[in-house]
Amino acid sequence: MRSRASFRGHPIHPALIPFPFAFLYGAFIFDLAGRLTDHPAWWRTGGHLGLIGIAAALVAAIPGFVDYFGTVPPKSSGKERATKHMLVNLGAVVLFAVACIIRGHPGAMPGTSELVLQGIGLALLTMGGWMGGVLVNRNQIGVDHRYARAGRWKEETIQRGSGGSLLVARSDELKPDQMKLLHVDGRRIVLARTESGYVAFDDGCTHKGGSLAGGVMIGGVVQCPWHGSQFDCRSGRVKAGPAEQPISTYPVTETSGEVRLSLGSQ
Repeated sequence: MRSRASFRGHPIHPALIPFPFAFLYGAFIFDLAGRLTDHPAWWRTGGHLGLIGIAAALVAAIPGFVDYFGTVPPKSSGKERATKHMLVNLGAVVLFAVACIIRGHPGAMPGTSELVLQGIGLALLTMGGWMGGVLVNRNQIGVDHRYARAGRWKEETIQRGSGGSLLVARSDELKPDQMKLLHVDGRRIVLARTESGYVAFDDGCTHKGGSLAGGVMIGGVVQCPWHGSQFDCRSGRVKAGPAEQPISTYPVTETSGEVRLSLGSQ
């Protein structure tokens, strides 16, 4: 049984990230400057910026959670980094929220404890921003890195029935060198079309767990987008490192305009 396919586009959270950074940094600067110069208008501005910054951070976290659970490959170095990134950013927001609670009112003069909490929160926020940059540039999370003629990103959840094979595509659904990510009973499997027909293989690179569906395929060879490991799409053997272990491949048949995947008894 097949479910309806979904198409992943550009995540929106990179466009939201500057807002909590600007508001929370501004909150600390105005609070500190107001406290040092005894300017009530400045610390009132800082108090309101802090509230807006917390709200902006929570809004920006929504697509971040979507990426964390739906885009970042499981059991990968990117997942570990994304988990630390999430915890650090949430810790920063919690510290700013606690500072606001202690303060009681945005117009009240910030005490030393509130400024200390905000300062630690900014340090965590800066660390989280650096981790986010690594996720975008090294793990390519949240960016569109599709190659020429790769086609629109396709992702589909397949329900296993009682039969021995699964209907995973129509014969004309993919063109040569295009791929599609399948979710089958919690497993991530890539369906791809080569010049000689359809193939299927595990999505995770055996080096650091990068998503091969998000990589590049040409001439029957798929390349991981993270560190460049290459695998033969039919045999699964390593064509180029740093990966050392092959990927698992699965039988695919194409009859009467249908593409079927066999997973055996696994």
